[in-house]
Amino acid sequence: MEQEIRINKYIADAGICSRRAADKLIEDGKVIVNGKVAESGQKVSRNDTVIVDGKEIKSADSKVYLLFNKPVGVVCTADKKEKNNIIDYINYKTRIMYAGRLDKDSEGLMLMTNDGDLIDSLMRAKNAHEKEYVVEVKTPIDKNFIYSIRNGVYLEELDVTTRKCKATLINSKSFRITLTEGHNRQIRRMCEALGNEVTALKRVRIVNLLLGDLAVGKYRNLTREEAKTLFTAINYKKGKNHG
Repeated sequence: MEQEIRINKYIADAGICSRRAADKLIEDGKVIVNGKVAESGQKVSRNDTVIVDGKEIKSADSKVYLLFNKPVGVVCTADKKEKNNIIDYINYKTRIMYAGRLDKDSEGLMLMTNDGDLIDSLMRAKNAHEKEYVVEVKTPIDKNFIYSIRNGVYLEELDVTTRKCKATLINSKSFRITLTEGHNRQIRRMCEALGNEVTALKRVRIVNLLLGDLAVGKYRNLTREEAKTLFTAINYKKGKNHG
């Protein structure tokens, strides 16, 4: 008998989006199973015909884990209307999605995968996974600026105070910062709140994964050791159904 799994996991395993985003697609009536609108919690198998946003999908048999050095100007979206969307830019043979965004004006390390459960695990704010950035700013900064960054900055537009974080001065116009959260354009907003402006922003690490010498616009597969260390660090069991 063909194994059945929940429809949101099936969609995530196909590399379309995270399970949380799949739930929204189902809720909006954009998922069709065997000619009928899918219901939340419904179970499907590989023998079923699943259509998402008008396109038939298949759950992926093998998982893909890529490190990608996103250039400035590439947009983290799967929307084909955006000519610089990241999916078309990479043009990978298997449908993949990003585990965490970088804004259009930023560059650096991204994890691309068709493992929806891994995306869910990495995206949960409560899990506090580390992401490290190198930031250049417009006007000179000093240790007082770094002290303020480390201890949390109130972002008026979002009405939140950022978590305490690691930050070190590189020189008078650049610093290194490690975040465990991901508010929209957070680092840019933090600098603006402190009277400065980001001129360049690069992500150099996600948990144990390092940008290293990966060229801008290029990608590579994670090594087995990198994947193993990542899964252990975030307590992720590949193939298990995470709630």
